[in-house]
Amino acid sequence: MPGPLDGFRVVDLTTMVSGPLGSMILADQGADVVKVEMPRGGDHTRQVATRRNGYSASFLNNNRNKRSIALDLKTPDGLEAVKRLVREADVFLQNFRPGVTDRLGLGYEDLRAINPRLVYVSIAGFGFEGPFAGKPVFDPLIQSLSGLTTVQAGSDEDRPRLVRTILPDKLTGFAMSQAVCAALLARSRSGEGQHVRLSMLDTVLAFLWSSDMGGHTFVGDEMEKEAAQSWIDLIYETKDGYISVAVMRHKEWLGLAEAAERPEWTEDPRFQDSESLDRHKHARLELTQEVLRERTTAEWIDRLEAAGVPCAPVLTRREAIRHPQVQANGIVFENDHPAAGRLRQARNPAQFSATPNEHRFGAPALGGQTREILAEAGYSPAEIEALIEAGAAAEPKRAGPQGTGEDAA
Repeated sequence: MPGPLDGFRVVDLTTMVSGPLGSMILADQGADVVKVEMPRGGDHTRQVATRRNGYSASFLNNNRNKRSIALDLKTPDGLEAVKRLVREADVFLQNFRPGVTDRLGLGYEDLRAINPRLVYVSIAGFGFEGPFAGKPVFDPLIQSLSGLTTVQAGSDEDRPRLVRTILPDKLTGFAMSQAVCAALLARSRSGEGQHVRLSMLDTVLAFLWSSDMGGHTFVGDEMEKEAAQSWIDLIYETKDGYISVAVMRHKEWLGLAEAAERPEWTEDPRFQDSESLDRHKHARLELTQEVLRERTTAEWIDRLEAAGVPCAPVLTRREAIRHPQVQANGIVFENDHPAAGRLRQARNPAQFSATPNEHRFGAPALGGQTREILAEAGYSPAEIEALIEAGAAAEPKRAGPQGTGEDAA
């Protein structure tokens, strides 16, 4: 049984991580994603470090289940080929700076004239209008402008800190994939496509609002400065490592007092209900950290679980993927790539009982499917050869099975 998006075609001009991750989610769920890349170099993530046999881990982990066509968008024939792909497409994705696709003749109105049913998706960094809209963008800039770095710091008084993963990029990828599915559902009712726009900045602010913007929710009662929140301090040292202990409610504080053999904590007037636990969180956290240094992580896990206190060991990445719970979930799987060899990756987190995701093939070579995609768009063998000869299209220097080969000629 194919995935839930089987039969939908996506023309994907995005690069880096936000767009490619989002389109890989669609590809994992069965969509035919045609990745359009420039002939020389292709997606920038092809060139980054941590590589094997010409493939970077970043490219492999954001581009599986896609086919690649190499087209030079600086040539009229390359642009025409994209437009021919769009005629039969359901979705078009792009993350150029605002205005670039309009100048190329690939803007929403241009492609809507070709295919009124097209769901056209634009991803921006800072936004589509305003003083930062035209600026180049990278993940740390979004973390900084959105306030995420001060959330990570813990308070407005502490030094801002980056989240040590490209959270804005990846959140935007997930948000985009959901938006595409919503737009396709709307099209199934109206028969018309539409333009979907989202920015990394908007995505992060929306993400923060559900838990980190309480002090700015009540109009007229906004906080001037944010104080540290308890959940940033829930990693504690033990005798032999680290542990996370989440005491959010009063009953969990009583359980911690029992596990720690500190009955006096239950009588402490500072900790008599959930509100007072929050009001005196700094004292509570100091007491917690002091006692947790007395035993090993394993000892604390046993004691805390017996007392009903939520807890978990703090693992390295290597330890995490080998943990029994992670293995039971089956989120990490291995597969063979024809050029990069044996890979370990994470499957799509959503599991469908009737239309399961399928790993069809690994990330493609640059232009690995140029000829077959052009043929599907109606080009004759002679026309395809002429496009390649003229440099408007390209294929791998060394031909091979799908997903193999090196940089396009």
